[in-house]
Amino acid sequence: MRKLEDRVAIVTGGASGIGRACAERFAREGATVVVADLHEEAGRAAADEISGSYLNVDVTVPEAVQGMIRDAVDRHGRVDILMNNAGIEGEQALTGDSSVENWRRVMGVNVDGVYYGMKYVLPVMVEQRGGVILNMSSTVGLNAMPGLPAYSASKAGVIQLTKAVAIEYALHRIRANVICPSMVDTPLLRRFFASTPDPDAVRAGFDNLNPLPGMVTTDAVASAALFLVSDDASFITGVALPVDGGYTAR
Repeated sequence: MRKLEDRVAIVTGGASGIGRACAERFAREGATVVVADLHEEAGRAAADEISGSYLNVDVTVPEAVQGMIRDAVDRHGRVDILMNNAGIEGEQALTGDSSVENWRRVMGVNVDGVYYGMKYVLPVMVEQRGGVILNMSSTVGLNAMPGLPAYSASKAGVIQLTKAVAIEYALHRIRANVICPSMVDTPLLRRFFASTPDPDAVRAGFDNLNPLPGMVTTDAVASAALFLVSDDASFITGVALPVDGGYTAR
């Protein structure tokens, strides 16, 4: 039997990159997957590819997130897995030079969006007596990165929020964990390389960022995600798992 047979999973930011890789992996393991994303064309394509469904959701709007959970329950009767993956990096600037607008925008997506997802799915999971929440953080949430104050703070916040939920809802058999990748080879990162004066040199620098050679792949993150949402991790909760080739070990 596949590891997620007959389970219902929601993946926010599921139209591309890490979210899409995780949605595809969950579907291959038997889950019915709801792809939630602001980008409709890419979201529908991702959902169609895995015979899932698509919802247009802005995670910064609490009513939209509440509607996402309600829609999944109305369609499928339950939500077994919620992966809060939607996130943005925001502008690069030192803290004193950064904008208040950027702070609010990054926090709105990266922290508020995760909070809304958990807030509205938890009553459903309590009623059905179990469920799994998986949130996306970053090694930047463990080891801050200069020039990304809002992103660093938001990803650290996600870790602590997840740990709080793991403790609060353990008696309801609800598990909550976090994945913390270092730089992941995604279309977004490749576009960044292309925008630099020397893309090959920049990519070589990223390839040597972690002790293990090369960058983290979306497949590597999806494998970690599958483990944490499956019964293989049935006694693991409140964990922030680095997928970083040894980056945080230094």
